[in-house]
Amino acid sequence: MAPPVLVMATRNPGKVRELQALLADSGVSLLSLADFPLLPEIPEEGATFEENAAAKALAVARLTGHPALADDSGLMVDALNGAPGVFSARYAQDRTTPRPPTDADNWGKLLDELQNVPWGERGARFVCELALATPDGSILRARGECAGVIALQPRGETGFGYDPVFWAPEYQATMAELGPEIKNQISHRAKALAAFKTLLRSWLKEQETGGSGNFMTN
Repeated sequence: MAPPVLVMATRNPGKVRELQALLADSGVSLLSLADFPLLPEIPEEGATFEENAAAKALAVARLTGHPALADDSGLMVDALNGAPGVFSARYAQDRTTPRPPTDADNWGKLLDELQNVPWGERGARFVCELALATPDGSILRARGECAGVIALQPRGETGFGYDPVFWAPEYQATMAELGPEIKNQISHRAKALAAFKTLLRSWLKEQETGGSGNFMTN
């Protein structure tokens, strides 16, 4: 019997690599939106990470006919009242310029806004909300957080997004300096996936015993 298919509802290559590494032992066959080039873009219009993840997972599950795993994740900075939050990926979006902002655009804007904020007030956390939806509308959810500090300047060459400016105090390094092996143990996405994998194992077991897990195979 072929392993159940799970579609990662993202085209972001950094997220795909992280999810593949973190779900390597999950017992499912992983696809991403790159395997469905004709699918339309799914807008993120929710007010919270949870709303965006659920909406994206449901849309992709219904469009592909496979269970879909979506995450909405981002950075919440204390000194900015939780911004950039759900706008993390487009924080530096210039309405007069059609191109999406780069990672450097986004963390560059963040550093500019925190230029006069002292170290003790630069607390922040990465948040990841995961949602797995089946084509019939069932949803599983999990959440993970990773606390840190916004660095004074970017450091490191690995990772993506805000990793170069997110300082992990316990390692005295930015996420972009840690490398994937350590990051995949402590990141918000890793913590959310650890919680999710417990739910996934129960769901797969239910399918094996003839329950209504609603996973579909190739």
